[in-house]
Amino acid sequence: MVSEETYERARAHFDEAQLVALAATVAMENYRARFNRVFEVESMALYAAD
Repeated sequence: MVSEETYERARAHFDEAQLVALAATVAMENYRARFNRVFEVESMALYAAD
């Protein structure tokens, strides 16, 4: 759940359709991360922090 303050801050930058797309993207990433953990999918090392 998102606090009212966080929602209002996001609403200042995104319209309703963009907020829905953002929420869907976050939900999909959460699903993907859980799926990878359960099935022990390893990283392809495409990202390296500097």
